Amino acid sequence: PPRASSGIEEFDRVLGGGLVQASAILVGGDPGIGKSTLLLQAAASFARKGLKCLYISGEEAAAQVRMRAQRLDLTDAAVQLGAETNLRDILTTLDAERPQLAVIDSIQTMWLDSIEAAPGSVSQVRASAHELVTFAKRRGVAVILVGHVTKDGQIAGPRVVEHMVDTVLYFEGERGHQFRILRAVKNRFGPADEIGVFEMTGGGLAQVPNPSALFLANRDQPAPGSAVFAGIEGTRPVLTEIQALVAPSTLASPRRTVVGLDSGRVSTILAVLEARCGIPFTGLDVFLNVAGGLRVSEPASDLAVAGALLSAREDVAIPPDMVLFGEISLSGALRPVGQTENRLKEASKLGFSQATVPSHSKIEGAAGMRVRQMPDLTAFVGEMFGAG
Repeated sequence: PPRASSGIEEFDRVLGGGLVQASAILVGGDPGIGKSTLLLQAAASFARKGLKCLYISGEEAAAQVRMRAQRLDLTDAAVQLGAETNLRDILTTLDAERPQLAVIDSIQTMWLDSIEAAPGSVSQVRASAHELVTFAKRRGVAVILVGHVTKDGQIAGPRVVEHMVDTVLYFEGERGHQFRILRAVKNRFGPADEIGVFEMTGGGLAQVPNPSALFLANRDQPAPGSAVFAGIEGTRPVLTEIQALVAPSTLASPRRTVVGLDSGRVSTILAVLEARCGIPFTGLDVFLNVAGGLRVSEPASDLAVAGALLSAREDVAIPPDMVLFGEISLSGALRPVGQTENRLKEASKLGFSQATVPSHSKIEGAAGMRVRQMPDLTAFVGEMFGAG
C-alpha cells in the first residue's frame, strides 16, 4: 500500500517506512510520557508534507492544544484542531472534512450514546475503537488512536483495542530519563519490535538517529563492573552499557537488585557461574543496571551480564573498546546468536576494536575487529580474568 512519510525518520521507521492509507494505529503509553506531544508533532509534520490532518482532543480544549502547538513551534502547520468526546459528532466531522489523517486523543475519553457505560469502560472503548477502525477502512482515512496504559499495564479495556488495529505502538521511557522509545509491538505493514528513539527537550521531542552513541555517552575511563552489550532492537543494532556492582552483604539472604534486565535470567547466570565455573556469589549483594534507562530482554545479553558481574567481583575492568554478546546455556556453554555481523558492524562504527562472542558465530563482516570466540563460560573466565 502507498505510504506517506512524516519527515520524522524515527517515527516513519517504527511505522515500517511511513503511514499507510486506511490504517488504524494505536499508540499506548503511561500518562504524561509524551504521547500527545509526539502525535501533535507528527500531525504537523504530515501537514507540512501536504496531508490534510485533523487532531481531535477529548482531554483538552482546542485553545489548550493550540497553546501546546505554539510552545512546540508548530503554528505554521495546517492541522485542524477539534475538541470533542461524542463519537457520533466526530464521525460526522470526519465524513464532512475527509482528512487523510485523524488523531484521536484519547480513545478512553470517547463515548457512544447507544452504550450505557461510562467513557473509558471496556464496552465504550471497544465500541468506539470499532467504529473508528471501520470508518478508517471504509473511507481510506489513516486513524491514530491514543490509549493510556492503566495501572495494571494494559490499555484500558484490557487489550480490547489491540486486535482491532493494524499497528500497536508503545511509547516508553523512565520519568527520570530524557529518552523516550517508541516501540512497535504489532505491525501489519512493517517489522514488529522496531524501535525509534526520541529525546525530550524544551521544544518537544527530538529524534535520536544514533541511539548507541547516546546510551554509551560519558564512557571515558575503564571501570570495573561495566560491559558493553551489542544488542538488536527490532532491525537495528543498539549498543548499551551494562553496569554491575558486587558488595559484601550483611543480610542473611543477599540482595539481588536488577534494573532494565530480566531478573530471572540474572539469577540463572549467577547459578551457572557458581555451578560451572566455581565462582560463588553467596554472601554478596548484586546490583545490575542498564545505563540510559533502556530495557534489554534478549538472551544475547547473557555474556555481557556475566562479564559485568565478574568484572565487579574481581575488581578488574573489561577493556573499554570491547563488546560482548552471547547466550549462556545451563551447561555453561556459549551459544551463538542471530545478526552477529550487524552487531559487530555497529560496534566497529562506534570505535570498538575487539569483541568476545560464542564459538561458531558468523563473523565475516567484522573487518578490522579482533574477535575472540569462546566455547564456554569457563574459557571466558580464564581468558578475561585469569581464573576458572
